[in-house]
Amino acid sequence: MREAAFVKKNKERWIEFENMLKHSDSLQPDEMAECYLQVINDLSFAQTYYNKSQITQYLNNLAQKAHFSIYKNKKEKSNRIITFWTKELPALFANYQKELLASFIIFFLSGAIGYFSSYQDINFPRLILGNGYVDMTIENIKKGDPMAVYHQQNAVIMFISIAWNNISVGFRCFILGILTPIFTIYMLFYNGIMLGSLDGFLVQYDVGLRANSIIWIHGVFEIFVIIVCGAAGIILGKSLLFPKTFTRLQSVRRGFWDGTKICFSTVPFFIVAAFLESFITRHSQMPLALAWTFIGVTFCVIIFYYIIFPKKFKIKR
Repeated sequence: MREAAFVKKNKERWIEFENMLKHSDSLQPDEMAECYLQVINDLSFAQTYYNKSQITQYLNNLAQKAHFSIYKNKKEKSNRIITFWTKELPALFANYQKELLASFIIFFLSGAIGYFSSYQDINFPRLILGNGYVDMTIENIKKGDPMAVYHQQNAVIMFISIAWNNISVGFRCFILGILTPIFTIYMLFYNGIMLGSLDGFLVQYDVGLRANSIIWIHGVFEIFVIIVCGAAGIILGKSLLFPKTFTRLQSVRRGFWDGTKICFSTVPFFIVAAFLESFITRHSQMPLALAWTFIGVTFCVIIFYYIIFPKKFKIKR
């Protein structure tokens, strides 16, 4: 059967089932199980004949939602927050690893451009970071504390300001996807250039190791979740440009809600990053071993939650 005919034959049933899942508490278990088995059969067929198709990904996602609705504990209402973070979000991440990889590549390619631009032209960071920040950092370097900026402000005020700013940046990366992925890509590119130009500037002043050991204490969480928000924006933008077998409205609605959940997942990491930057990073003369321990722990946490753990929720093909 051709894919178009397969979709036309079953599309209404899939949409009806998807709507049923929104009110799963009112459904009879037998009714839910029967619909679930039909979706599993359709998924198996799609994986056999349309393995790389968008419709296979859609059925994969639909089957996961049905699985959680059937097997969740009926007392789950009290555990809804836990299951959202430990099951629903990782299952969503599992379907969007390509978008996450694309966001990562865009960010770090732009970071590399910023780094080498600074290395080639010592004045380049002034164009990106501003004369005030560059001059202040040079003065701090001369005083032997290149990251002194982190302990020049009240920690609580700094925490609130940084958390709000970073969450705003992350959500803008996502929301701009509604104007096509180009705008999200621009946000990723600009932030990558900023990071790369700062690093190139610090390396030129021979304080790269010390400065990076301090910056990345909070930077692992902060930078990676901006990349995650970028992936959410790419998902939203793709849903607008490439609706595939859905109507454009259905595609955008799905991309918006999936992207919103993914973007929302970054909020705790942004808050922890702001806490680390405000209360831990300010100890800029801490031993290198301690600084790199913080970096190692945060790196393991973020990679586990967004990349390793979601593999458990990906339906085998």
